[in-house]
Amino acid sequence: MKTIMTLCMSFLLMSTLAFAQKPMDTFQVQVDGLGCPFCAYGLEKKFKEFKGIKEVKIDIETGDFSFAYPAEKALSLAAVVSQVEKAGYSPMKTVITRANGLVETDAPLEATEVALAELQTKDIFVAGNCEMCEARILKATSRLEGITEAAWDSKSKMLHISFDSKQQSENSISQAIALAGHDTKLHKAQASTYETLPMCCKYERLKQ
Repeated sequence: MKTIMTLCMSFLLMSTLAFAQKPMDTFQVQVDGLGCPFCAYGLEKKFKEFKGIKEVKIDIETGDFSFAYPAEKALSLAAVVSQVEKAGYSPMKTVITRANGLVETDAPLEATEVALAELQTKDIFVAGNCEMCEARILKATSRLEGITEAAWDSKSKMLHISFDSKQQSENSISQAIALAGHDTKLHKAQASTYETLPMCCKYERLKQ
């Protein structure tokens, strides 16, 4: 009897160690719209539908959401983005570090072949505060056709952007950014859109 119990205990220990040593993929998602602990709870609850999720961490202030998931299940970037949206929030940026070292992330801006005569580079003032603002601003520009490069600096509030002048203009770019909730000197965001921004993103409104 003692031998059987010893064998059982050894088997349980080996099973526990085997489970603990399972290779895990790590996921980092910047989420827009988290405003309180209840929001974080709702997001975590939605992701617990993925059986085997571990090490869930959510920072309400920055919108940073991270977790680990068994590599053997090969959870896709698209599935993560979809789950965030099902929880009622907007995924701004997703990075997956696979157990084998490979890194997957949302597609960056794709450079298009534009004749130099048609390519323009502008510095546009865009109001904002933080990394979440940066992700939101760049996401708004990435949806536009003809954008070849974009970078926003939180200190200077300047968006450095290159674009095909046949497809976009400073006015159209500013309008798209304002629709996302950020004031520019040409277009001001709707008050209702501004109010939905997380507290850390509540920049000082521009007077127009």
